[in-house]
Amino acid sequence: MNLEPVIGLEVHAQLKTNTKIFCACSTSFGAPPNTHTCPVCLGMPGVLPVLNKKVVEYTLRMALATNCRISRESRFARKNYFYPDLPKGYQISQYELPIAEHGFVDVEVNGSRHRIGITRIHMEEDAGKLGHDPHRPVSMVDFNRTGVPLIEIVSEPDIRSPEEAGAYLRQLRSIVRYLSICDGNLEEGSFRCDANVSIRPQGSQTLGTRTELKNLNSFKHVEKSLQYEISRQQEVLLEGGQIVQETRLWDPDKNKTISMRGKEEAHDYRYFPDPDLLPLVIDDGWIRRIKESLPELPDEKKKRFMAQYGLPSYDAELLTSDRALADYFENCVSIYSHPKQVSNWMMGALLGLLNTLGKSIDESPVSSENLARLLALIEDGVISGKIAKTVFDEMGQTGKPAEQVVKEKGLVQITDTKALENVVSNIISAHPKEVDAYKNGKTKLLGFFVGQVMKVTKGKANPKLVNEIFKSKLDA
Repeated sequence: MNLEPVIGLEVHAQLKTNTKIFCACSTSFGAPPNTHTCPVCLGMPGVLPVLNKKVVEYTLRMALATNCRISRESRFARKNYFYPDLPKGYQISQYELPIAEHGFVDVEVNGSRHRIGITRIHMEEDAGKLGHDPHRPVSMVDFNRTGVPLIEIVSEPDIRSPEEAGAYLRQLRSIVRYLSICDGNLEEGSFRCDANVSIRPQGSQTLGTRTELKNLNSFKHVEKSLQYEISRQQEVLLEGGQIVQETRLWDPDKNKTISMRGKEEAHDYRYFPDPDLLPLVIDDGWIRRIKESLPELPDEKKKRFMAQYGLPSYDAELLTSDRALADYFENCVSIYSHPKQVSNWMMGALLGLLNTLGKSIDESPVSSENLARLLALIEDGVISGKIAKTVFDEMGQTGKPAEQVVKEKGLVQITDTKALENVVSNIISAHPKEVDAYKNGKTKLLGFFVGQVMKVTKGKANPKLVNEIFKSKLDA
């Protein structure tokens, strides 16, 4: 029996507002525990929530960017469950009448495009954070995160592989970062994901029993956990067993999922409309103004990079995956108008440097202007491509512009024809056997001769000029 996986993702994105969704407490990360709280977010008796307008605006931006239908009227509901990090005993969310539904995003996997449907996008408040003492049976609660605004993006069960899930998740992260509504930081939990997985016979339209996977705080963990869970469920079914509907945790140390608890259904949460919040009514004018303010999104920018700059699909995909990276590229190209050379250096030397330093493109010690000037020095013949790598490394360590590094290190390329002719003549005289072999048809030895010159000149000789001099002398 051929089995296929069916995957749906529930993605929570923490919105970059200055204050919480229903009160004026700060949302800044890393403050001492329980310092960003008030009676509203702590659920004290007699207080009333007031909706943050910026939260609605950010949600609408995401809804429009993912082709959703926006509800002109939506409602907040109480999701009832009891847990130590939920001071009210319920979470304010949306259920029957979410703000946005029926959208989609397109992803590319192994050269083919797939459309992933979005069931709904809704607003809700975050819960607090539990801390566990490893030395004592004690847990502590930090309520700073309570009431921080979230959007939940629920996909249709359209995903068929871990790779497709990873591509979808990366696309959503790229979109929220382009929109400047979420920083997309998986490690800090501002962008996190739960995955629902089931298995069914290939061709069947009936969904199998699903499990929910939690503790997925990186793209790698999402893909690895899905791969494990798919294999686990297939093995259970092929051996005649039954899948239990449950929530499972991903253990990255053991590379396996572990049963956590039974999986709740919607009715278990006893949803009902929140009596303290009025229905949210959105007019067409507000939607139109937000739509007009949207930036160029990743897919649009990728297409433009391929058309405008002649970049291959791979280059355009990588450079537009992050808005700051795309801006860096365009700034560089505006100074040095050779897009492919810029792309090659960015994808190679620059991203390699940033990876080594553990820094983002915004923190790059080599500015786009300085990279452009470095590439111009190569084109103008001031330095060779080989020397340029040395110059770039120094720029990465010091932040100095290319011209300054070249001057301080004495790296200007030797272009004096007479001086190079003398060096070439000495090399020819020192290698009579190689000269004879070259003249007898072993022309690949030209590279050997050029290498000898570069060794003598410590890489400063103009390689193009050296090639020409050797050919004129050896082919005479």
